[in-house]
Amino acid sequence: MPLSQSFAAYLRRFDYAERQAMKIGVAEALDLYATGKAQLVDIRFAEEYAAWHLGLGLHIPLDALPDRLHELDRSKLIITLCPHYDRAEIARLFLTLEGFQSRYLNEGMLGLVDALRGDKARDLMRRLSGQS
Repeated sequence: MPLSQSFAAYLRRFDYAERQAMKIGVAEALDLYATGKAQLVDIRFAEEYAAWHLGLGLHIPLDALPDRLHELDRSKLIITLCPHYDRAEIARLFLTLEGFQSRYLNEGMLGLVDALRGDKARDLMRRLSGQS
């Protein structure tokens, strides 16, 4: 089905439940990522990524996403990230139309960075490495 038809079908079934389901908060996203149930995807431009990045997840610029779908794990929830959430929502919509289970980080990467200060960063890294 052409993307425009897929998008039209998506819009026809869009409701309050979908509006809520397309977003994910930092705490839930980190829990799913730490337990291997989600894949984080930073969709910012290459220059933004070069200037700063988190060291978590995969970097696939938004303009490269259509050609790099093979790098995503269809068995996991794909969580798209950008500084706020505008481009992450575009990426999430594309992924949803391509058949992925996907959500965007509601607080954006800036909210994620804020949530990973000090002990919280240490605790996440311990969880990822299997330490208590």
